[in-house]
Amino acid sequence: MITATTTLWRPTGPQELALVEAADWRAWPPRLPDQPIFYPVLNEDYAIRIARDWNVPASGVGYVTRFEVDSAFLARYPVRQAGGRTILELWVPAEELAEFNRHIVGRIELVHEFRPPAGTPGP
Repeated sequence: MITATTTLWRPTGPQELALVEAADWRAWPPRLPDQPIFYPVLNEDYAIRIARDWNVPASGVGYVTRFEVDSAFLARYPVRQAGGRTILELWVPAEELAEFNRHIVGRIELVHEFRPPAGTPGP
């Protein structure tokens, strides 16, 4: 049986990406106590902007991942507009992340890596 999926994107830093890799690229790690929401985004451009403009200055490197989630499951999470028309994300409560992970179809893929330009001081 083929399940309809939705492509989601996640900008991330090196620590979170290492935990995804440790989970065989199949799950997102539990949120930290100060992270009550998991925010996957709905388009690649928005994910790139966050990884490049926020993760790189914060941690010296920014990554963009892509993954598929069962569309029927995702219907429970309304799309949130966090800014402009294309700044769209889902808000998954931290306590629902394990269930969210069970609805990932296939593996999480690393699709972009950003580093500071040569000669730029690190974080």
